[in-house]
Amino acid sequence: MKKFITPIIPAVVAVLAFVFLSFLSPKAAPRLKVEANNQNQNYKQTVHFVALGDSLTQGVGDETNRGGFVPLVADSLKNEYGLSTVQTENFGVSGERSDQILKRLNKDDELQRSLESADMITLTLGGNDLLQAFQKNMTATSAKKFNSSIKKYQKNVEKILTETRKLNKDAPIYILGIYNPYYLNFPDIDEMQQVVDNWNDATEELTGDTRNSYFVPVNDLLYKGLPESSSDSSSESSTEASTREFSKDSTEQTSGQTSEGTTVRNNVLYDGDNFHPNNLGYQLMANAVKEEMMETNDLWLLKERK
Repeated sequence: MKKFITPIIPAVVAVLAFVFLSFLSPKAAPRLKVEANNQNQNYKQTVHFVALGDSLTQGVGDETNRGGFVPLVADSLKNEYGLSTVQTENFGVSGERSDQILKRLNKDDELQRSLESADMITLTLGGNDLLQAFQKNMTATSAKKFNSSIKKYQKNVEKILTETRKLNKDAPIYILGIYNPYYLNFPDIDEMQQVVDNWNDATEELTGDTRNSYFVPVNDLLYKGLPESSSDSSSESSTEASTREFSKDSTEQTSGQTSEGTTVRNNVLYDGDNFHPNNLGYQLMANAVKEEMMETNDLWLLKERK
């Protein structure tokens, strides 16, 4: 018996030593799980998203009637971060210029209360201001003719940002740029695109002067439409992939050149007016907004900011 037991003693000792050391040594998997839980514990489970602006916020052209890019952003963020709720409030009013949005902001108690409690805020404006400026300068041959209109617009936006910051000093504000819906039908009118670019530059300049304020450009996503292959693909494609498609030769686009007098269809704009985004257009906008929000999530997602 002694001769039988003696050879296996070292093996038994080795097994016991391994078990003992296993109890003493921390295990990698549980530690990683704890770290993940600690991170999630510092995330809010419910966030409040307030959208203010014109028809782009209201969602004109969205045939689902859900409210354009706003619910798309909310749903995406909820899935991305495993949130219980993304509470959205949509204060978009079609046709409003920046001065009208400012007036509403100063008088609407419900809007003010919503902004006070918001975790993040989006703002769309400028398109109707630009449309009014075009109507007043029908014969303008230079983009410089619109400088006074841009300055007037800037003052309104500056006041909107100031009043919003008075109500809520921390929530990040994401201002969407405007786009040129007429580019495909008037591609040779360079001045029109220059005015749109100047308008966006003026808006971006203001966001740079306002704390926790960010400019979200959308012109490059919308003004040329999507190539046929891209528009047929999933609407969940990233904006980076979509933007790469825009750089392709215009002969690949469904919205290529046609004979004079023929309206060219932009496949990311609503067929009802060829002005507002359609479902695909709003998805492209939502992707751009979501990406900016994700890059700055420490401003709206964390329970306590470091």
